Amino acid sequence: MTLTAITRGVSPAINRCELGFLPRQKIDVTKAAAEHQEYEACLRDLGISVVSLPPEPELPDSMFVEDPAVVVAEVAVLTRMGAPSRRKETVTLEPVLARYRPLRWIEEPATLEGGDVLRVGSTLYVGLSARTNQAGIDQLSEFLRPFGYSVESVPIRGCLHLKSACTCLDPETVLVNRSWLDPGVFRGLRIVEVPFEEPRAANVLAIDGTVLVPTAFRRTAALLERLSWNVRPLDISELMKAEAGLTCSSILLETGAMG
Repeated sequence: MTLTAITRGVSPAINRCELGFLPRQKIDVTKAAAEHQEYEACLRDLGISVVSLPPEPELPDSMFVEDPAVVVAEVAVLTRMGAPSRRKETVTLEPVLARYRPLRWIEEPATLEGGDVLRVGSTLYVGLSARTNQAGIDQLSEFLRPFGYSVESVPIRGCLHLKSACTCLDPETVLVNRSWLDPGVFRGLRIVEVPFEEPRAANVLAIDGTVLVPTAFRRTAALLERLSWNVRPLDISELMKAEAGLTCSSILLETGAMG
């Protein structure tokens, strides 16, 4: 089984990106593109096959490919994003994902963004956020229930997406910022809390024992190293001006049997 990452280059229009919780700052597009290329290189170095799509000049947020789709082993669900300016991004991913999975579509009035979806085994925790509504959560549950998945709604506060507030370190462990959600929703899982000084540090990308952590979050990196994770720092400082995290810039899916 091969792990494949679908990515997309940084749009030259990224300075017009949607922002929810950060003040707008000027983004150096050249530097942002270089950071994204280093991200892709890191994925390849970890043995992942990277399908790198060209930038979309008219879609400022289109490098954040996680948001337009939710992918499991059996199916890919194309989302209807909460930010209307981003909805065309879903169309650009349809032909790519169709190579790997049967497709389903979230329909109006539902909204759902992939950054709000955290999968732990056969459970998908979905953030009830400004971008994802209950109708979107209900439609996702209907699509995935026949394949044995359960979907749980998780209220969040103070952040853009659920995965701004938590990500998995391994199948039994979740990295959490408790200021943005109640970690009690993760019953039976080990909880690791980010340092208070680094509220945005809960978004990391764990791949086969290696945890990618933004270089800005030194305390969190040191904490994870003390807990015996292999930490790999990545500089995404320019991309973070667009509210980027490490999970949102790729769709990771198992291929080989299907792709």
